[in-house]
Amino acid sequence: MQEGPGYYSIPRPLTIRLKIKRSEFICTLAPVKNLEQAKQFISRISKENRSATHNCWAYIVGDQGQLFHSSDAGEPAGTAGKPMLNALHRHKLTNVAAVVTRHYGGVKLGVKGLINAYSAAVDEAVSKARVVPYQRIVCVCVQVTYDYNDILLNLLKQHTAVIRDTSYTQMVSHTIDIK
Repeated sequence: MQEGPGYYSIPRPLTIRLKIKRSEFICTLAPVKNLEQAKQFISRISKENRSATHNCWAYIVGDQGQLFHSSDAGEPAGTAGKPMLNALHRHKLTNVAAVVTRHYGGVKLGVKGLINAYSAAVDEAVSKARVVPYQRIVCVCVQVTYDYNDILLNLLKQHTAVIRDTSYTQMVSHTIDIK
């Protein structure tokens, strides 16, 4: 029996709201394909919520979650971005970005309270999201003679491959998505 992939992602953006001691924490999660998309998402959410007290963020990208970063965005060091990033790692997510927007409610939470609040916001969003196994899909183009086409098609049935397009000219050309 094969084990599932080591990483997961989400198929579409999601936003949740938490009230903790009169402060509102709004976590927005989004799937991203690369570092540039993660930065664009973070920038967009931060601009949309300029009036917020803080817009802290974290992201993980890469086939094996190899690129990641976070920011406390003005909260005390290590109380927002790192707990958010740890929550994403705990759920084994990749190609995802999170922004937690905080509207201060007048009650100081303290270091432990902030760590718990930012982590809880991401955990809550992930629990509400539809988490799916992350699989990288590679598109390849293959040309074979007519004699070998049936052999190729039988080999493809044994693997997780989808034929996107086929053209029959002097040779048979297949465009194939392989997981």
